[in-house]
Amino acid sequence: MNSNPFSNITPDILELTELCKKNSNINPELYVKYDVKRGLRDVSGKGVLTGLTEIAEVRSYTIVDSELVPCEGKLFYRGIDVEEIVDGFISENRFGFEEVTYLLLFGQLPDKNELQKFTTLLGEYRSLPTSFVRDIIMKAPSPDMMNTLARSVLTLYSYDDKADDISIPNVLRQSLQLISLFPLLSVYGYQAFKHYHDGQSLFIHTPEPKLSTAEMILHLLRPDSKYTPLEAKILDLALVLHAEHGGGNNSTFTTHVVTSTGTDTYSSVAASLGSLKGPKHGGANIKVVKMFEDMKEKVSDWTDDDEVSAYLTALLHKEAFDKAGLIYGMGHAVYSISDPRANVLKSFVEKLAKEKGKEKEYNLYSKVERLAAETIARERQIYKGVSANIDFYSGFVYSMLDLPIELYTPIFAIARISGWSAHRVEELINAGKIIRPAYKSVAAPREYVPIIDR
Repeated sequence: MNSNPFSNITPDILELTELCKKNSNINPELYVKYDVKRGLRDVSGKGVLTGLTEIAEVRSYTIVDSELVPCEGKLFYRGIDVEEIVDGFISENRFGFEEVTYLLLFGQLPDKNELQKFTTLLGEYRSLPTSFVRDIIMKAPSPDMMNTLARSVLTLYSYDDKADDISIPNVLRQSLQLISLFPLLSVYGYQAFKHYHDGQSLFIHTPEPKLSTAEMILHLLRPDSKYTPLEAKILDLALVLHAEHGGGNNSTFTTHVVTSTGTDTYSSVAASLGSLKGPKHGGANIKVVKMFEDMKEKVSDWTDDDEVSAYLTALLHKEAFDKAGLIYGMGHAVYSISDPRANVLKSFVEKLAKEKGKEKEYNLYSKVERLAAETIARERQIYKGVSANIDFYSGFVYSMLDLPIELYTPIFAIARISGWSAHRVEELINAGKIIRPAYKSVAAPREYVPIIDR
C-alpha cells in the first residue's frame, strides 16, 4: 500500500466517496425540464452566446435562404483569414508566430520595423529571475509539465513588484513577459523532471534572444541545440494555428471569467493553464498519438483499407484502444465539413514526413482520415460531416520533431497564451461585470435535525 498521505486512498475516503455519489446525483431529466444548456451548448450543439470579441472568429456555417448551412471551416484572427496569414509569412520565408501575437494583441498587422521592434522586446524578456531555475523549477519537479508551468507562473507573482496592478500598460508588460518565458518554463521543467525522476543528464541551455519562439523551443530542448529550417518552420506553423480559437474554447473562456473578477495576471494565466491541461481540451493530440501507436501494433498491413476500417469500427464499438468508442482527432465541436487548421498543417506534414523518412506513417494518417469519416457516417449515422481536426496531425508533427509527449500540451500553452493575453486585455478594456452565470437549485427543502436525533 502507498504510505504517502498525499496519494493514499484509505477506506474512509472510499466510504465518503459513496456518500458523495449517493447525495450528489441530479436527475438528467431536470436539465431538459429547466432548459439548461449543458456545457453552454444548445440542443443543436451550438455554443451559447456569452460575450463579444474582436480577436478571432471561428466560422463553420453560412446563411442560405435564412437558414444555417454547414460550410468549409474558416478561422479569422482580427478579421483576417488565418490561411492568408500563413500564405503570407511562408511565401516570404519568415516565421509567423511573433507576427500573429502582435496582431492578436494590438489588432493590426505590424510593418517591418514594428515587427522587428516587437521581436526584440520579446527577446529581451526571455530572462528568468536570478536563481529561479535552481530554486523553483529544480525543486520538487512534477511528472506533469502543465502543473510545473502553472506553479512557475504563480511563483513569478512573488518576483513582480506590480503583480496586482491591472492597469493596461502593466498587464501588457506582464503578458509579454509570460509569452516570452513560457518556452523556458516548459522546457526547463521537462529537463528537471527527466533528470531527477529518470536519471537522465541535465542540460539547461541559455536562451538566445534573437531566435524565434519555435527555434527557441528546439534550441532549449535538444542536447546539441541543432534543428533543420523545416523543423523550425513547421513548429512555428503549429504555434500560429494554436495561438487563438475564437474565445469560446474552455481555457479562453476561463481567461474572461477569471479576469472579470479583477484578479492579477498570474492567477488568470494559471487558471487558464488548469483548463488547458484537461484531456478534453489541450491533451487531445496525445490521445491521437497513442491511438495510432496501438493501431500500428494491431493492424498488420497499413495499406489495407479493409483492415484499417475494421480497426476503426472496433474503436467505435469500444473494442479497441481505450474502449471509449472514439476515433480521436476526428470531429470538432464547431467545425463539421473541415477544420482549416488541420488543412493548413497537413499541407506541410508531408514535407516533414519525407525529411524524416516517415512516409509510411504519413500514408497511414491520410488513409485513416479518409476511412474514419466513412466509418463514422456508417456506424453512427452522422452525415453532417466529420473531418479531421488539428489534433489529428499536430501530435504526428510533434512526434516527428522528437518532442517528448510530456511537452505536447505545454507547447499548446506556449501558443495559446498569445490568445489568452489578448482576451485578458480585451476584458479589462471593456471592463464589464463579473461573469456570474446562474445555477438553479433542485434540492428539496429539508429541516435541520439536531445532531442527537440524526
